[in-house]
Amino acid sequence: MRIWITGTHGFIGRHLAAWLSRQGHEVAGIGHGAWPQSEAAAWGVRRWLNGEIHSSNLQQLAREGGAPDHVFHLAGGSSVGAAIANPREDFTRTVATTAELLEWMRLEAPKARIIAVSSAAVYGSGHSGHIREDQTHRPFSPYGYHKLMMENLCRSYAASYGLSAVVLRLFSVYGSWLKKQLLWDMCSRLSSNKDELKLGGTGEELRDWTDVRDVVRALELMMDFSFDSGATPIINAGSGNATSVSRIVELVLKCWPTAAGVTFSGESRPGDPYSLVADGSMLQAMGFRWNIPVDTGVHDFVQWYLQYSRSGV
Repeated sequence: MRIWITGTHGFIGRHLAAWLSRQGHEVAGIGHGAWPQSEAAAWGVRRWLNGEIHSSNLQQLAREGGAPDHVFHLAGGSSVGAAIANPREDFTRTVATTAELLEWMRLEAPKARIIAVSSAAVYGSGHSGHIREDQTHRPFSPYGYHKLMMENLCRSYAASYGLSAVVLRLFSVYGSWLKKQLLWDMCSRLSSNKDELKLGGTGEELRDWTDVRDVVRALELMMDFSFDSGATPIINAGSGNATSVSRIVELVLKCWPTAAGVTFSGESRPGDPYSLVADGSMLQAMGFRWNIPVDTGVHDFVQWYLQYSRSGV
């Protein structure tokens, strides 16, 4: 299959490209980031276009290697804080680029399927227990609202033009090459020889931690998922396992080569949900199983970070 990935240069994008390439697919990518061809090829990317997602660049990618059979749409805003600070830029990255991509596919690749990556941020706060796909959306930030707009654009093009579209809502994805958020921040501070860290929140916040190596398999599964024409399945890509932030901290400290202590401020960020855990029954019904438990995944991340920091890359 000929696969395109938008946002290939990012954390999930490069893992997805490597995985799909190993399965025998031809992978091309578009998005932002200076990426030497040799480095892109090492991640399984045959063609990489560093640029905006608009019709002329998409057309160039098609001229170079042919129109896609499937498009994994990962490009978009990736930070709640950045979206709050600059909502217009986040809108452009998430909503406007999706509109550009869908319109190009409608005209130039109408038989291709788009597999769009959304976020559990569309659910917002106020939920307890496992969140089903049909539960109320209460996004707090522009980030969550824009992801919801992106989903609705996909639904619109599926209903109006028959475009094949699937949306996967990701939860707390982590793994090697993720250079932000809790695991990276903790390791960065610990590597600065800090023996006492203070983190925000209470430590009791619950999240659905999913290893990127499992997430890319869930994304791949969407390529062959059969559904009615005009429908847009929206599926939680979460394990349903709730893990507290304090437990994640314990796992990091257990793997870290030197001793350190961690305390929590007791103050959460405005709008930060206490619990964000998926009801993963829809994905499970499709035959998907999560293979990597969180203790294994965190251990692997810490080992990757230690090797990465020593390499001086």
